[in-house]
Amino acid sequence: MSELITAELVDLDLSAATKDAAARSLAERMVAADRVTDLDGFLADVAAREAQMPTGLDGGIGIPHCRSEHVNAPTLAFGRSAAGIDFGSADGPADLIFLIAAPAGADDDHLTILSALARRLMDPEFTAALRAGTDPGAVAALIRGEETTESPDPDPEPEEDDATAAAAAPFRIVAVTSCPTGIAHTYMAAESLAAAGRAEGVEVTVETQGSAGFKKLDPAVVAAADAVIWAHDVEVREKGRFRGKPLVDVGVKAGINRPAELIAEARRKAERGEIAAVSENGGSTDSDDGDGAGSGADHAHFGVRLRTYLMSGVSYMVPFVAAGGLLIALSFAIGGYEIASAKSVADHFVWGEADSWAALLNQIGSAAFAFLVPVLAGYIAYGMADRPALVPGFVGGAIALTVNAGFLGGLVAGLLAGAVVMAIQRVPVHATLRGIMPVLVIPLLASAVVGFLMFIVVGKPIASLQNALTDWLNGLSGSNAVILGVVLGLMMCFDMGGPLNKVAYAFAVGGLADPTDGSLKVMAAVMAAGMVPPLAMALATTVRKKLFTKTERENGRAAWVLGASFITEGAIPFAAADPLRVIPSVMAGGAVTGALSMAFGATLRAPHGGVFVVPLIGQPFLYLLAIAAGTLVATALVVLLKGARRTASDPAGEAEATGSDDSRVTVAA
Repeated sequence: MSELITAELVDLDLSAATKDAAARSLAERMVAADRVTDLDGFLADVAAREAQMPTGLDGGIGIPHCRSEHVNAPTLAFGRSAAGIDFGSADGPADLIFLIAAPAGADDDHLTILSALARRLMDPEFTAALRAGTDPGAVAALIRGEETTESPDPDPEPEEDDATAAAAAPFRIVAVTSCPTGIAHTYMAAESLAAAGRAEGVEVTVETQGSAGFKKLDPAVVAAADAVIWAHDVEVREKGRFRGKPLVDVGVKAGINRPAELIAEARRKAERGEIAAVSENGGSTDSDDGDGAGSGADHAHFGVRLRTYLMSGVSYMVPFVAAGGLLIALSFAIGGYEIASAKSVADHFVWGEADSWAALLNQIGSAAFAFLVPVLAGYIAYGMADRPALVPGFVGGAIALTVNAGFLGGLVAGLLAGAVVMAIQRVPVHATLRGIMPVLVIPLLASAVVGFLMFIVVGKPIASLQNALTDWLNGLSGSNAVILGVVLGLMMCFDMGGPLNKVAYAFAVGGLADPTDGSLKVMAAVMAAGMVPPLAMALATTVRKKLFTKTERENGRAAWVLGASFITEGAIPFAAADPLRVIPSVMAGGAVTGALSMAFGATLRAPHGGVFVVPLIGQPFLYLLAIAAGTLVATALVVLLKGARRTASDPAGEAEATGSDDSRVTVAA
C-alpha cells in the first residue's frame, strides 16, 4: 500500500461530528495533497456511495470510499476521532475513519485498497497501534505496511517444543466468505476465520468471493479438507465442489464476530460424521440447528433468497423491456399506433418512407419484447440453481407465453425450473455421469418436467388468473383505479429502487407484453410516481437551500435531470441522510401522483424515459399536472419537517446551515 498515504493525509485529532463532516475534513487533505481535483464533486461521489450501504464496520471503524473522476491517484486518508462518528455500524460510533479514493474506472485499485485494509483491520494489534499512535508520519507508515504489528512466529511451541503436536496432521477447513458488496465484510470474515484457525491450531484456507471475482480453491485443498464453513450473505458460487463434507452455513457477520465458534462447530460435525447434501450448483440440505451455526441460519434467510431469485430475473429482464419498449414507443411517435399492424419489413421496406422506418423500429422492439417472459423465467431459475437451470427456465417461460399465462406464468415457470433442477442435483449419481449432468441430463429432465407442469398442470390456471387480472385492470374506474394508483405510488417511493420499487415496476412492465388500456394506465402511474422523489428533493434544495448542506444542494441539481429521466435512485442520498423525514414525504407525494394519474386516465406505452416520452402519453398535460402535484406535496412536507426539526433544535433561529457540513451539525445539535 505504498504511496497511498502520507503524514499529510493523517489527522489524529479529527474534530468532525458527522460522517459528512469527517469526509469533508479528510477530503480537504486530499485536495491539499493534489490527489483530488474537485472537492465538492468528490464528496458528492462519496455521499452517493454511502447512500447505497453504510460503510461502518464492527470495532469502531468507518471506511467511506468511492471511485470518482475527481481523483487522480489512488489515495487513503486516515482520521482518529475522540468522540466517535456514526457510520451506520450496529455496534456504535467509529473512532478510526479511513477515506479511500480511487480514480474512476480503477476497480482493481479500489478493491485492492479495501480488501488489504479490511484484512489488516482484523488484527487487534494493528488497530490498537492506530489508536495509540502520536506521530502522523509513524501512523502513515504503519498503514502503508512499513511497520508490522505481527510477530513472525507468534507461537513457536508447537513446532519446537511439542513434537507430538507438530507431527500430528492438523484439522483442515476450507471456507468461503462473501457479502452483498463483496468488499470489506468479505475480506474481514476471511481474515477473522484464518486468525481463529491459527489460534486453534486448525488449518483454514479461505476463498473470498468478492466484487473483483474469485479465485477458486485448489481442488486438492478442498478434497483434503475435513470440514467446510460458508460465511456468506449472497449465494456461494459453484457449491457442488464442497459436496460430501461437514458444513457450517452462516451469514458473513458470524464469520467476523464468532469465528472460533464456527470452527468448533465444524469440528463437532466432522466428529459426528454429519455430511451436508450439497448439490452441484444448488444449496445445502444440512438440517442441523444445534447452536444456530448450521444451515438453520441459512433457512432463516429463505425470504431473502426468494427475493434475490426474483430480483435476478427482473434485473435481466429490464434491459429487454427498456430496449424493446422504447423502440416500440419511438415507432409510434413516427408512424402512429396503427404501425403495429404493418407488414413485415422483411417483405416490404421502402428506404425513403417514414412508415417503413417506423415499422422497422416497431418490429425490432416487438422482437426484443418477445423475450421478456422467457428471460424473466430463465434468470429466476438461474438465480436458484445456476447454469443448468437456464434451459428449463427459458422453456418454461416460452410455454407461459404459449398458454397465455403471461408475466405471472413466467414467475411460476422460473421458480418451478429452479426447484426441479435443485431436486435433480440432490440425487446421487455415479462419478462417471457427473460430467454430463449439467449439460445434458439436467436440462433434458428438467425441461421435460417443467414443460409438463406448465402445459398440463399449472399453465391454464395461471392463464385464467392472468386473464382475470387483465380484465380487472381494464375495468378499473373511479375509486378502484385511484386506490391502485395510491398503492403503486407508495411502493415506488418507499425504497427508491429497492425490492418494493422493483415489484411495482415489474408489475407494470409485465402488462406491456400484452398491452390493454388498464395495463397502460398502470405503467403511466408507476413512472409518474417514480419521478417524484428526485424532483421533490431537487425542488426542496432550490426553494429552501438553508435546510441542506452544500453537498446535498449539489446532489439536488443532479436530481432535476435524474427525476425528469425517471431515475428514482436520484433521491437516495437525501433519504439515507434523513430517512424519517424524506421517505414519508416522498411516499405521500408519490401516492398523490399515482392516484391523480389513474384518475386522469393517463396511459403510457413506453416502460422508461420520463419526460422525454411525454408525446407518447395519453392525456399528457394532465399527466404532467399529476407529477407536479405530487412533487409539490413531497417538497412541502420535506421543507415542513426539516424546518420543524431546525426550529426545535434552534428556537432562536440564529443558527443557519451555511453550506458546510459542520454548520449543519450545529443546527441539529
